This record gives sequence, C-alpha cells and structure tokens, in this order.
Amino acid sequence: MAPYHIRTYQESDRKPVLDLYSTGVTGHVTATYRYMLTLPGILLLELGVPLFLLLLSGSWLLAVMSSLTLLLFLWFLVRYMWKHIVDTTLRTDLADITKSYLSACDSCFWVAESGGQVVGTVGALPVKNPPPGKKQLQLFHLSVAVEHRREGIAKALVRTVLQFARDQGYGEVVLETTMIHRSALALYQGMGFTKTGHYFVNILWKVTGIPMFHLMYHLPSAQDRGL
Repeated sequence: MAPYHIRTYQESDRKPVLDLYSTGVTGHVTATYRYMLTLPGILLLELGVPLFLLLLSGSWLLAVMSSLTLLLFLWFLVRYMWKHIVDTTLRTDLADITKSYLSACDSCFWVAESGGQVVGTVGALPVKNPPPGKKQLQLFHLSVAVEHRREGIAKALVRTVLQFARDQGYGEVVLETTMIHRSALALYQGMGFTKTGHYFVNILWKVTGIPMFHLMYHLPSAQDRGL
C-alpha cells in the first residue's frame, strides 16, 4: 500500500480533482443500470412490450429489436442522469473550488496525495439553513481513485472532515448519498453516520426508484461528554 497524506486543496490540483470527481460519478452508471433492470416495473416493460409486439405482428425479429431498443434506451437514460449531476456540479461549487470552499474559515476542501498524484478528495461547507439551534457542516465530493481504494484513504478523508467540524464548533456533520453508492454508504454507517431521511432528486430518479439518503453524524459537545 503506497503512503499518502491529506492536505488542503491548491489551484494546481484543479484538473486532477475534476477528473477524479467526473470519473467517480460516471463510474456509477453500470451499477445503476443493473439495479434498474431488477425493478419490477422495468422487468414488466422489458418482457411485456416484446411479447405484445410478437402477438400483434407474429415477428420474432420485431420483438427482439424492441427488447434491444428498450435496453439501449435505459442505458442512455442512466448515463444522462449521472452526466446531468456532473455537469450541474461543474457549473456550481466545483466551478471555482477556492472560492466555494476556501474563502471562509468555516469551510474547506482537501485532497489525498500519493506518489505526487491526487488520489482522493473531500469538501465541507456549512449548511445554509440548518434546523433551529443546530450548527451543521455538510460533507461533499468524497472520492477515491479506483486503484487506491481499500487503502483507508476514504476513511481518513471523512475523519479529516469530522475533526475540522469539531475544531470549528459544529454539532453535526451531514451528507447525502444514494443506495447505488453501496461501499460509501457502508463506510459512513460504519463510522457512525445514521440515516435521517430520503428524497428523490427529480422525477427520473423517482421513476427509477433510486432515493437520495440523508445521513448525519452527531458530534458530542463538552456538556454531552460530561466535561
């Protein structure tokens, strides 16, 4: 396992950070596609349309072609869903990482570096409208290069955010992730995050049955610890 260290983002990191983010998000296309093919509604559509056309026309070729067309359509739909998220993010907070994350003391963006290369990222911003009486920090863009996964980098990046939150006096760290991010979801829950709710990004995500989960990590105050 190659050594790594975590440091604050620099402008020279911009390209590798954006590449790592884009590659990480689009890497979920295959898992999402496979999941969609297990949904009862999709299975019914995939079996029902070809069968209907076969009974209507008596053509096996038409039935097979309709099935392949549906599969291809679903693939492009899934690609569009994830690409839309990437495009939106690249136009918003990742358009200027320094301005978004490093212009104030209550937010930050970190990279994990190994062998002179950026192999991991994570960011943190204060929640704009937290619940009354709460001071929350939100974790964003946890990503680790495929070839450096299972080296403890993701866990170290999350710990960096948690320590930053403690130092800044936050009471909770929150984040959002989907059920498709199975390894990330397991990591967060294994580190003490708990699910607090869910929602669907838009109608497409609702149709495909993929919710976005809210997770929260409570940071004990001195009073909670009995100090």
